[in-house]
Amino acid sequence: MRVLVRTPNWLGDIVMALPAFAALRAHFDEDELALAGPRAFSPLLAAVAGVDQVVPVRRDLRGGRARHADVAQLREGRFDLVVLLPNSFGAAWVARRAGIPERWGFAGRWRSRLLTRAVARLTSRTHQVEEYLALVRGLDIDPVGAEPQLQAPPEMLASARRLLDATGVAADRPLVGMAPGAAYGYAKRWRPERYGGLAARLVDQSGAVVVLVGSGHDRDAGHAIESSLASPGTSRRGASVVNLIGRTDLAQLIGLLASCQAFVSSDSGPMHLAAALRVPVTALFGPTDDRLTAPVGRHEVLTHDVWCRPCFFRDCPIDHRCMTRISEDRVFEAVARQMSTSLTSTQDADA
Repeated sequence: MRVLVRTPNWLGDIVMALPAFAALRAHFDEDELALAGPRAFSPLLAAVAGVDQVVPVRRDLRGGRARHADVAQLREGRFDLVVLLPNSFGAAWVARRAGIPERWGFAGRWRSRLLTRAVARLTSRTHQVEEYLALVRGLDIDPVGAEPQLQAPPEMLASARRLLDATGVAADRPLVGMAPGAAYGYAKRWRPERYGGLAARLVDQSGAVVVLVGSGHDRDAGHAIESSLASPGTSRRGASVVNLIGRTDLAQLIGLLASCQAFVSSDSGPMHLAAALRVPVTALFGPTDDRLTAPVGRHEVLTHDVWCRPCFFRDCPIDHRCMTRISEDRVFEAVARQMSTSLTSTQDADA
């Protein structure tokens, strides 16, 4: 058979779906397996183990135009079965119109009639990884693991190394990645000046090079961090902080994150990506719920308990206390612990 998996539409959600992909790959071990997801994430989907084909879907078109383009794309693939991870009506409608005979996914009020096999959704909220695995179990498919895992291909590591070489980063210095932005809104961001202070301490006390990463929408956060490092007495430190925000494609980002000894971020797609690449992550959670989207594995998840979290607001209507009360000292100590563990593990592997 030709089996298609329609992926989620956001970077972090795609990463959290990796255990579901692995279960489907193991179950359909003698069949062709394709992943269909937004074109921007094709490099990530191509790096997933066991994938035979990547089918890009249109996110650059609006409404009906995008759906009709996707229908034509999926119909051309002549798939026998599709597993729909998104819960949207549109994903099921496209699969039906594309003529895919078997359409499996979570039941929904309006979309169940479009499915040939509908699985009841969970009645209580749980971690997103577990929600995707609940769909797999509902299809009588056994999971093979619950932790997202990804291996950076050699060409992505090489591309990242060329980018670091071009910015003057020595190959023998430890890297700490930071993603100071957030796609969902400003409320998820930690203060730029605290990222700057953290970066300065990591450079001074561990000899690390700090690499700032993110999309073009995060450039303001990167510039604010650079400004804080440019104040009197910090220019030497700033020389070891490299701002690559908006300067990498997804393939280079995967290579960069895989090259890091530690990573710091709020709740974001790069946070999940770093965790799947087995980079120790320090995750800062404020308005979103770490019980639902924390990085899976042995990572540090930092929160500050206040009455109003999790609120899921894009912008804080009061004083942003859930994030501002996570101190620079606390984050530095967490990253330092993880760097020590990461370097020890590397030395043991080399031995």
